Amino acid sequence: MNIFNICGVNIFLFLIFSLIFDQTYKVCTKNSKSDGALTVILEFLAGVFILLLIPFFEIKFPTDIKIYILWGISIIFFAITDRINTTVRRGVEASTFNILRQISTVFILIAGILIFKEEVVFKKIIGAILIIFSNILIFYEKDVFKNNKFVLLGIIANITYTVAILLEIDLANYFNLPMFIGINLMVPAILIYIFNRVKIKDIKEEFSCHNKGLLCINSLTWGLSIFAQIRAYNLGNMTIVAPLCATAVILNVIAGYLFLKERDNLLKKIIAGAIIVFSVFLIK
Repeated sequence: MNIFNICGVNIFLFLIFSLIFDQTYKVCTKNSKSDGALTVILEFLAGVFILLLIPFFEIKFPTDIKIYILWGISIIFFAITDRINTTVRRGVEASTFNILRQISTVFILIAGILIFKEEVVFKKIIGAILIIFSNILIFYEKDVFKNNKFVLLGIIANITYTVAILLEIDLANYFNLPMFIGINLMVPAILIYIFNRVKIKDIKEEFSCHNKGLLCINSLTWGLSIFAQIRAYNLGNMTIVAPLCATAVILNVIAGYLFLKERDNLLKKIIAGAIIVFSVFLIK
């Protein structure tokens, strides 16, 4: 039996891989000399690693040119998101970043109502409000937002991520999944290299200042976490999969406390994480 065809297994793998990915990414940013070079290294390696799974899935390509156009535009927005997120990860704790990242769920909900004319459901609105509240709970202190520069960047990254996701809805079904994910990682890395004006010497210097094993672990879990999450959504009921995947927020709070010594506002983070899980349940 192919374990990748079991929804529960993919949810479990997603939680493990995403946890390792978020924690190791934070460690990498602490030693980083160039956010752009670090993003290029990790993202390109992630794409290369996930391509190793290609033989386990059917090789297929769409014939409709519109699919490739939408995919290409979404990749540009993914590149913007991934580049910004590296800076945000450097500026905030790993556990806090996970909470901030959930704002994209609110943006997707808004887009669904405004663009796709979806029905306005009261419980979804409550879920969106709770997600916003959980972020205010974390960042608001003494009448000012802590780390407001990184909060603003995080919000921008959530907007670009939302655009990318809306453009890319269901596109993965038309391709070999590992190939699709690999290209979604490698091409943004190349775009960041070009437009962020990252030089070869920057990549060499960045690579030399990190533990090579840590870089490989982070890159490997980056691709695998995306893969496992997509498979879980493909195989399971969204109303079940989404809240279970959202528990990664709480797991990162615990892991941040144990391994990264992220001890500030622990109770608020736990409460915010619990609110996030409940909110996703309401929205999905």
